[in-house]
Amino acid sequence: MSEEQQALRHPLVGTLLRISAVATAALAIYQIFNLGVHTGFTMLTSQYIYGLLAMMLPMVFIAIPAKRGYRTKPAPWYDWVFAVVSSLCCVFFIVNASQAVDEGWEYAAPQNVVIISLITWAIALEATRRCGGWPIFGVVFLASLFPLFAGNLPDSFAGISTPIDLAAIYHTNSDESLLGIPAQAFANLVIGFLLFGIALQRTGGGKFFIDLAFALLGKVRGGPAKVSIFSSGLMGSMSGSVVTNVLTTGPLSIPAMRKVGFSKTYAAGVETCASTGGVLMPPVMGATAFVMATFLDIPYGEIALAAAIPSALYFFGLFVQIDFYAARNRLKGLPAIDLPRVKRTLLDGWHYIFVFAFLIWMLLFMKQEAIAPFYATALLIVINQLRKHTRWKWQDFKDFAESCGALFAELTGLMAGVGLIMGALAVSGMSGTIANDLLFLAGGDMLVLLLMGALTSFILGIGMPVTAAYIFLAIALAPALINGGMNPMAVHMFILYWGMLSFITPPVAIGAFAAASVAGSSPMKTSFVSMQMGSIIYFIPFFFVLEPALLLQGTPSQILIAIACAVGGILMVAGGLQGYLPKLGDLSERGLLHWPLRLAFIIGGLFLAMPHNPFLNMSESTLFALSFGVLGGAALLTMAHRRLATA
Repeated sequence: MSEEQQALRHPLVGTLLRISAVATAALAIYQIFNLGVHTGFTMLTSQYIYGLLAMMLPMVFIAIPAKRGYRTKPAPWYDWVFAVVSSLCCVFFIVNASQAVDEGWEYAAPQNVVIISLITWAIALEATRRCGGWPIFGVVFLASLFPLFAGNLPDSFAGISTPIDLAAIYHTNSDESLLGIPAQAFANLVIGFLLFGIALQRTGGGKFFIDLAFALLGKVRGGPAKVSIFSSGLMGSMSGSVVTNVLTTGPLSIPAMRKVGFSKTYAAGVETCASTGGVLMPPVMGATAFVMATFLDIPYGEIALAAAIPSALYFFGLFVQIDFYAARNRLKGLPAIDLPRVKRTLLDGWHYIFVFAFLIWMLLFMKQEAIAPFYATALLIVINQLRKHTRWKWQDFKDFAESCGALFAELTGLMAGVGLIMGALAVSGMSGTIANDLLFLAGGDMLVLLLMGALTSFILGIGMPVTAAYIFLAIALAPALINGGMNPMAVHMFILYWGMLSFITPPVAIGAFAAASVAGSSPMKTSFVSMQMGSIIYFIPFFFVLEPALLLQGTPSQILIAIACAVGGILMVAGGLQGYLPKLGDLSERGLLHWPLRLAFIIGGLFLAMPHNPFLNMSESTLFALSFGVLGGAALLTMAHRRLATA
């Protein structure tokens, strides 16, 4: 949410968002830090989650109008009714949490509980619609009703039919639906990292990372485009949103790229690709990574560590493509006089790097992923208040709380909707059988299943948020791939990466459309440039799902060999895509050999990057020999043609 949008919000709405954000953060701290040991009252998990819902679900209706947008006027009476009723329903389940556990309300409950459960179900659906729009509402609505007619479907897709009253109490009382993995991840991990991300932006972290990127890379060839990669990677890690990332860094990076000779379309495409990759960059990443940690039942730090190499490979691919493009088109960097100084920038913003290092230390070495972001946020704000030129005033604290409240409310609505999908699959028995059905459809062929997964992830990524698409596929598709012998971490990361591709791929390409609005370029042309620039991300998921060592799942020697092969392969693929390689020069000058040479470098690079490929029925040594043969032949042919041309 931008400051302009926040300024348009009605004052009463802003006040309520601030109150709810403070209350939500306080409740999270109480539970996560286990303060109940000192007060004598420890909450059940269901009480804690419904406590969060009691504060944030009403804010969905108060802050988000029925027709989307930002509340610029007082909420109408019916939204206040929604808010009050949603809060009362949550309070009912908080008060009766112990009785619900003792009597097993998820399977049988009194009639009044059934009625309240039906109301809660309907409210969760409307909250999902307001936060996610009609596409995700349609999916969640149909999925949540699936148990009612599951038994009437063909045998391959049939489940257990469940009456609406039993489905309702299961949605509200089981650990598989509204209280399931999405809500648990949000309650136990996401809240702290959201606080940290917003605090980092509000204290000037975004400006620091952009200035640092310009200071380090602004004057090299194609410098502003490389700045976009560096700054967007760091900003995206904080925000977890592609569009927010584009609109934050784009207004600075795109005009700078235009200044040194990049076209409007190419500049917007670079920003789109960089912002998309930023969401996959540790240590913060998007909310999906926290859900993944809950699914795999491993510490979040392990997810962030595993994501480091693939995200680095993606940004390396972007970096070398931009470098090759700039070299082929003879694009220079910005004059040093127009750039900030590295020393001055670091003196002004050293504390951001210090806080980031502190967060990583707590995540990876102390293994305290739940409490780490709270400590990091507190440390950042304390240091910020000790510095005169960045010190917050009272209004800044209020704006910070309001931003947190708005983001909490939006994610609450989305997580509730995704939880309903999980609950529907669980109560109908489909979550345990759908994997076998997919394996049957794929004929047991893992490559077919991978391609099915890639296509499905991409399609779902178009119609719903990445987290929602990921959770659906983590239930439906991931078990089938894992049962087929693939590495669990690699499978879940594969789904996440392919769900992100809709941001850069036509015809939707939401990230490209946002960047085009900043650059003043054609949205569709920008999306095609984004797809070409970010094409390496289409291959990287296959790299690590076939070679889990790229996710640090293997011995040190396996990991080093896999990284070296991937780096070399990406370098060759990037050269083929851009038509330029160091020492070989511009491939477009090779006449009729131009396109065959480019294709040879792409194919040879892919073979090199995937030495462990069970689908090609070739040994690793054969694939190595093939890749070096193709690449070596293409390089020799390029040099021979150049000698003949200059002779």
